[in-house]
Amino acid sequence: MLMFRRISNPKRRAAKKISRRTAMTLALAAPLSARAAQASPDADDVLADIIRRTEQQAAAFMAGDMTRWAALIRLSDDFTLMQPFGGPASHGFDGSPRHLAELAAYFRNGDGTLEVSQSHVTRDMIVLVMVERQHGEVGGLPDQEWSLRVTQVYRRQGAEWLLVHRHADPLVRKIGLERAAALARG
Repeated sequence: MLMFRRISNPKRRAAKKISRRTAMTLALAAPLSARAAQASPDADDVLADIIRRTEQQAAAFMAGDMTRWAALIRLSDDFTLMQPFGGPASHGFDGSPRHLAELAAYFRNGDGTLEVSQSHVTRDMIVLVMVERQHGEVGGLPDQEWSLRVTQVYRRQGAEWLLVHRHADPLVRKIGLERAAALARG
């Protein structure tokens, strides 16, 4: 199930849930520049497909279904990942069966949905700013919420859209200065 929220006023604390049709219209039409829309008449369809597959990919990942996850959206050879657990960005992705099996054992029995707060579309690039509302068993811990703030960047390569960058962090809820300073100190 796709779930969108559009937050027009950043000071607003609670976003109002809106119908899927209205949300799709807002998410697809508002961010498209006239130039992007003219350059790619099917931009709405492309964006809707990327959002749908991104949500399915997030749900598959939390469920530990890495075969399905890997089939939904291809990662570029120059893919970068800024993981929610911190540390430096990783470059590339090990898509070997062994690594996918390790991920499948680490992430289990979960699910997720997306809340797209902004999208930016050009002829050759799509940026999604969203919250992944998800839960699951991670690293042997019991099922719990694992929602993340996420930015993903897709680049067109021929007829295919590849994921080139993902930045995710668990700071979905606001934290204070002291806690942020403690995190920054390590």
